[in-house]
Amino acid sequence: MIIRLIVERVNAGLARARSRGVTLGRPRTDPKVEQRIRDRAATGMGKLKIARTLGVGVSVVQRVLT
Repeated sequence: MIIRLIVERVNAGLARARSRGVTLGRPRTDPKVEQRIRDRAATGMGKLKIARTLGVGVSVVQRVLT
């Protein structure tokens, strides 16, 4: 019963934020950085090394390459 109330309030807050034009979620990765990731992967560089070189997380590299 209390869970439904929490879910209802959270959804109402999200709807209110969307109606105000708030961007929800994590910031997008710059397309230039995504292209650099693809270029380095094409040369055979590993995911961890790409992440360290470009200063992004390994999860970002994995997401771009899938």
